[in-house]
Amino acid sequence: MSAPKPFYVAGHSQTSSEVQTVWSPDGTQVGEHAIPTDADVATAVAAAAAALPACQALTAADRSAALLRVSQQIALRSEEFAQTITAEGGKPLMWSRMEVTRAVATFRWAAEEARRWSGELQRLDTDPSAAGRTALVRRFSFGAILGIAPFNFPLNLVAHKVAPAIAVGAPIILKPAPATPLTALLLGEILSETELPLGAWSVLPLDNDRTEALVQDPRLPIISFTGSERVGYAIQDAVPRKHVVLELGGNAAAAVCADFSSEADLEWAGSRIATFGNYQAGQSCISVQRVFVANSLASGFIEDLTARVAALPTGAPEDPETVVGPLINEQAAERVVAWIEEAVQEGATLLTGGTRVGATVAPTLLTDVAPTSKVACEEVFGPVMTVTAVPDDPEAIFAAINASKYGLQAGLFTHDIQTAFAAQRALEVGGVIIGDVPSFRADQMPYGGEKASGVGREGLLAAMTDFTHDRVMVLTGLDL
Repeated sequence: MSAPKPFYVAGHSQTSSEVQTVWSPDGTQVGEHAIPTDADVATAVAAAAAALPACQALTAADRSAALLRVSQQIALRSEEFAQTITAEGGKPLMWSRMEVTRAVATFRWAAEEARRWSGELQRLDTDPSAAGRTALVRRFSFGAILGIAPFNFPLNLVAHKVAPAIAVGAPIILKPAPATPLTALLLGEILSETELPLGAWSVLPLDNDRTEALVQDPRLPIISFTGSERVGYAIQDAVPRKHVVLELGGNAAAAVCADFSSEADLEWAGSRIATFGNYQAGQSCISVQRVFVANSLASGFIEDLTARVAALPTGAPEDPETVVGPLINEQAAERVVAWIEEAVQEGATLLTGGTRVGATVAPTLLTDVAPTSKVACEEVFGPVMTVTAVPDDPEAIFAAINASKYGLQAGLFTHDIQTAFAAQRALEVGGVIIGDVPSFRADQMPYGGEKASGVGREGLLAAMTDFTHDRVMVLTGLDL
């Protein structure tokens, strides 16, 4: 076993006498990291607050260069990152490699947006009383950011906090998930090679019970949190005067409309739904959880979907062929199986799956599920889908999708452009994916939810906007 990984305070690597062991979902020791002391945390916060003027003074070229270097270095060390993600989180290697590819693009997009981050010029002489006046509207950070990241995307969701912060000149303190800190610490190695100001960033692998003080600290006026609904809203309630961005959960729906009826159509829809209801063991807030299929297609489609789900390659995450690996730990797997069993007791029919070996739950498909069952109305965060036949009318499909407290993304398999536009208007979600599953995400697009799925948006430009506020400068006496 190699030496414990250091953490990072104000851009410098640090060690301590206390060490935390990181375990894989199957109980194998993956590595160790040093634990920040209270003094380390205090130093990081003070440095972040003090670094704000220097960060805001960075030129667009400096910000972009730092971000582009991070992107390039992740690409050069891509397999090291992928192996680390798989080792500590149990994510199948195929998905870990895809996550690394996305993180490379996320930092690259941030580098490009940093060069375009310019502001807006407004003529004010549209009214005679403002003759000779014009306004320059620019956006500035609220201040230093506390970024709290989840375990399921330990690199790319970290990137979605760090990259836009650097792009807008905001210092950031990153707290990675306790289950998967090694990936963020590896990113810290790369960040330490940039020429960003001291205090521009810190990576503090802390237990969750040590986060409250950071949440409350007035020197961190922005909190960007990705995780559970319960924790996210607790943070928002605890600091109502802070700017809190929440990317929370979902029970995303995929719907197959009556017009999506050719053999090729149904093969595409069935394959995508089967895979993306179970990829990463369903531990994605936009993995398919609820499937709705038009009555005219239901019988054959459900039979085919059942076979596809049962055939998904399930096994060791380090095997490049594995699609479905373990959940983050055995306790999570036990909870998922308990929810499946509860749904069956409430009248659901188990079409396939429902079994567990250690932290691995077999890909599961249920039908005839009561709408009040947890697998239907809560976020399972496991490899479980429900499938329901609904009337062919698109309005009925929209109503079924909207019958949820969540509203992150939805997927609609249709060729009808009118249905597509109607869906964007009617569906209470942050994103509607036409012709594919709700699990699709391009990292530059605005991403976030409605209802209990959170507030604010990620995606580089959207997050940069969310981390900042308008500041207006009015110029007077100009000959316009």
